This record gives sequence, C-alpha cells and structure tokens, in this order.
Amino acid sequence: MQVLLIFSCYLLGFDDNFGYVCYLFSMQDTLIIKPSKRSPLFLRTTVLLFAMACGVYICTICMKQISAVTKMNVQVIGSPSPDTNTATQLQPQIPTLHYPKPETFSRGECTQNPVRFFVILSMQRSGSGWFETLLNSHTNISSNGEIFSVMERRKNISTIIQTLEKVYNLDWFTSASKNECSAAVGFKWMLNQGLIAHHEEIVEYFKHRGVSAIFLFRRNLLRRMVSVLANSYDRYAKLLNGTHKSHVHSHQEAAALSSYKPVINSTLLIKDLKEIGLAAVKALEYFNSTRHIVLYYEDLVTNRTKLKDVQEFLGIPQMELTSRQVKIHKGPLSDFVKNWDDVNRTLSGTEYESFLHADY
Repeated sequence: MQVLLIFSCYLLGFDDNFGYVCYLFSMQDTLIIKPSKRSPLFLRTTVLLFAMACGVYICTICMKQISAVTKMNVQVIGSPSPDTNTATQLQPQIPTLHYPKPETFSRGECTQNPVRFFVILSMQRSGSGWFETLLNSHTNISSNGEIFSVMERRKNISTIIQTLEKVYNLDWFTSASKNECSAAVGFKWMLNQGLIAHHEEIVEYFKHRGVSAIFLFRRNLLRRMVSVLANSYDRYAKLLNGTHKSHVHSHQEAAALSSYKPVINSTLLIKDLKEIGLAAVKALEYFNSTRHIVLYYEDLVTNRTKLKDVQEFLGIPQMELTSRQVKIHKGPLSDFVKNWDDVNRTLSGTEYESFLHADY
C-alpha cells in the first residue's frame, strides 16, 4: 500500500515537495496498521482532506495548461505571422485542374481525369522543338506544335482566343495528341506570333483559364543567331535531298545542314543581340503575373534534372523523357561562321564575349 501510494503521486506528475508529502503520508499509513489510539473517524477525515487537496492541485495544473493552449491559439489567429501567407504563396505553384468536354469525341472512362493547360513561350531556334519532343515522350502530355505559325489563326485577338479554346477543349488534333487521357495539353508559341502584340488580352485569358506558361530561352544568343541564319538559308537551298528540315534525327543530316556557314553582320551584331535580349525581358515582364516557369536551353542540355522540375510544375507523374532529335551545330562556333574573325573582334571585351566560347 505504501509503495502504491508513492508511485501514484509521481505518476500524476507531482513535484518533489509534494512527492515528499506523499511519502510522509505513506509512512503515516504504515503506522496506522499498528494498534493506535487515534479515532478511525479522524483518519478517514485526514484521507478525505488529502484526496481533496490532490484533486484541487490536479485541476489547477490542467486549467493552466488549457489556458496556455487557448492563449497560443488566439495569438496565432489574431496576429498572423508572415508565414500565414504560405498558402497564398504556394497557390500559384499548383496547376489548375480542368475537365474539358470536347465536341469532336468522348473522353470515355477518362472523363473524370483532370487536365492541366500549358503553353511554351519561346523564340525560334531556341530549342523549343527539341523540348517539345521531350514533353511528348511522356504518355500523359500532348504538346501540339507551333500552331500560331499560321497567320490566319493570329490575325486578331478573336481568332487567337478561338484557337486557344479549341486546343484546351482537346478538339485540336495533331500527331502529338493523346486525346482522351491527356493529363496536360498545350503547344508552343513564339514571341513574334501575335503574343506580344496582344499580350494584355492573352495574359487575362491565361489567368482566367488557368494556363501555365513555360518560358524557354537561350542564353547564348550568338548561337541562336547562327541557327536562325542557317535555317533561313535551308528554306530555299533545301540541302537534304531537296527537302527543308528544321530538325533532324541523324548525325549525317546534321552534318549536311551545318556545312553552310552564314556571314554575320558584325556592324549590327551588338545591336541585334541587345534587341533579342530585350525581347525576352519584355515578355517576362508582360507575363509575370501568370503562373510560369523560366527555362534555358543550355540548362536542359547539361542538367536533365530540369526536366523533373518541368513535370513537377505541370503536376504530372515523373517519367524519363527522351528525344530522337540530333543537335545540328555541335562544336566550336568558329566552325560554323564564315566571317568568324570579324565576329570575334566585335564581341571581344564586351558583355557578349562569353558567347564566343560557350559550347551550347
């Protein structure tokens, strides 16, 4: 009985002083077992008073703890810290889910599968074609190509919106369309294809429809310029057996296209590079309020973990993405520019000097 009483006192969390009282009382109880002249009524009263004291002590401790928790909760609600906006900050990172109902076919069993809307915003010869083939290697992504390359589709904002609605309603058919069970659907849109001219209306559309923007730029603007000039030349020369190809799938084809060495206007070179850079900055400024991610071609080439970031951004299952495309201009830029010495002298000592030596 003595041991049980002492153990109960410590189990209830009493401090050392109170535990000592328990001990004394237990000793007293031990003495009671011996014949004593004290009245049983006195002893019962003592035990009752002791039990009441214990109850009051326990209730006091509990009330203090409840009061502390209540005060803490009130403080969090009444005086929100900066972290209170965490949900607001994370919200733009969560893609909007859609359940489109196409007019041209039935989604069947995939009707309840949500779809994410995206768009690739880029410039010609910045790796967007290669990037799109990577996305389309995912079983749940449909990226429908450069749909606004056709002037009729972007002649005014009305035709642009009509085209966008058709794409995001899954009624746009290309070889990349996964149709019924697409988890993410989009296309690529070049900055000079009506995007900047109608940026205000397009931004509002993106925000209203929950379209996520993927910006893809190229850091080495000089390499992009060489690629643009070479591709423009091949439109007429058709170096591949009389056929023009912007992208190739073999090293032999790449070697054939890269055999042409364009001449770069060194007098306007710095001015042209600045204009290209400003175009990208302006696009980012216009579409800053949309949900977006910014990628660079060079990073995708050297660090494939960036592709995981893209899939996470789109909110789709992670997969290994692949492409059959082969890089056309691979190697030192000096091998692909006819007037390389002029270009080298023009950019040496300027902010663009690094473009002369970068590999991608």
